[in-house]
Amino acid sequence: MAGPRHDHSLYRDRDTVRIRRALVSVSDKTDLLVLAKALADAGVEIVSTGSTAAAIRDAGYDVTDVAAVTGVAEMLDGRVKTLHPKVHGAVLADLRLEDHERQLAELGIEPFELVVVNLYPFVETVASGAEGDDVVEQIDIGGPAMVRAAAKNHANVAIVVSPQSYPGIIRAIEEGGTGLIQRRELAARAFAHTAAYDTAVASWFAEGTLSDGDDLPAHLTIQAERLATLRYGENSHQRGAIYTRSGGHGIAQATQLQGKEMSYNNYVDADAALRAAYDMVKPAVAIIKHANPCGIATTAPNALDPIASAHLRAHECDPVSAYGGVIAANGTVTLKMAENLKDIFTEVIVAPSFEPAALEVFKAKKNLRLLQLPADWQQERMDVRLVSGGLLLQDADRFPDDIGSVAKNWELVSGERPSDEEMENLIFAWKACRAVKSNAIVLAKDNATVGVGMGQVNRVDSCRLAVERAGDRAAGSVAASDAFFPFADGPQVLIDAGITAIVQPGGSVRDEEVVDAARKAGVTMFFTGERHFFH
Repeated sequence: MAGPRHDHSLYRDRDTVRIRRALVSVSDKTDLLVLAKALADAGVEIVSTGSTAAAIRDAGYDVTDVAAVTGVAEMLDGRVKTLHPKVHGAVLADLRLEDHERQLAELGIEPFELVVVNLYPFVETVASGAEGDDVVEQIDIGGPAMVRAAAKNHANVAIVVSPQSYPGIIRAIEEGGTGLIQRRELAARAFAHTAAYDTAVASWFAEGTLSDGDDLPAHLTIQAERLATLRYGENSHQRGAIYTRSGGHGIAQATQLQGKEMSYNNYVDADAALRAAYDMVKPAVAIIKHANPCGIATTAPNALDPIASAHLRAHECDPVSAYGGVIAANGTVTLKMAENLKDIFTEVIVAPSFEPAALEVFKAKKNLRLLQLPADWQQERMDVRLVSGGLLLQDADRFPDDIGSVAKNWELVSGERPSDEEMENLIFAWKACRAVKSNAIVLAKDNATVGVGMGQVNRVDSCRLAVERAGDRAAGSVAASDAFFPFADGPQVLIDAGITAIVQPGGSVRDEEVVDAARKAGVTMFFTGERHFFH
């Protein structure tokens, strides 16, 4: 039954709206009873549906079922509950207008001043691996309709879509009502909430209708929620913030265990470190500085502590540049790795987990930021990059999980087929190369980088830089180039430094010249047929 009618003209054209009647229907029951108690204590009539009504009633609070208001029971397995004029009229009535109040009185409809609704767990259902009708049934219809109606009518109604907003609403109830500014802010959150929900639904349908050979989506909507305002952006005069994307499972969803506030550049470098370390199958560590690797390595054979071994070997590549670097490990950070880092200034360490003893060691480095990846961490399937006036979308550049599949289509164009050990090094160098800014040259030995040349405007300079950084370690190492060599001068720099094998995409008009240089030197060379630019 509807509660007693109130004279709403008493607060027409006033900023504050006293809450007398609330519609509450939530899938997320977090702190629901805290809110219900505050409403009940203030004498607010609570109208509710299904499991929400049952939870409030079981806690001992009075609640009116929506069906008692509409005169129609829930139907179609709960698909239709609130889609009724006595609900939406009560939500949408603009009580600043005498004619709206008159119509409600004629129809016997009592208005709502508060709507508390959060939507079916569609995103969570998709993330759980559900498919088909199980996902479709989590597409909310009545919920978004109520949320949008209340948000549109924020002049009269407060709309709450998250338990995080309950404290503010409870304070407003205790202080006599909601203010216009508060209701407008809640409306903004509500529209963002339904926009994100619709985006998730549209994205699920788009992914389900595109096969591998299809075009990319004709329409792309990206919804993100601000996680934190950063001290500044890339530079101190730029504003910065980090946003989390609906359905994301990456660096933006990592949990910070200790250390100073993350900066814009910390996030950029941490993401680059993930890109480098998580391409490797064996325990691996990548050290990043200014979005480029100072070193990447997998564990040494028979190492007692594989992840600590990988870190030491990555650090040996370029200890000078590693100062102030960002580290990513693709396995649990151990006590031994933590002890190895005690005297090395490091900005951030990212890992799936940390041994408790390692965390104790890191406590002495209070500014060191530790990020633990979410349990469901995964590499993105698509890459998005903003450009002025729009954005670029592409498939993520990924390697097969099976290490043997990486080289199955390589073409041997010079020298003899290498040993299994040297082949493993070539595959390692090729995968490491993907994490290096173009033009990229990687020298590797024993599954660890010994020299990295990156970001140069010509490939021969990258070769010189990689060789210079490797020093004596260049002799006997293998090399990878992310794109073809346009001339033989680049490979010749590597050959003169003692490189034994080179892997590169091929495809230059001067490929024969490049191959001839390798043949004359007795150096093995493979063409991969694909490149790995990373700009």
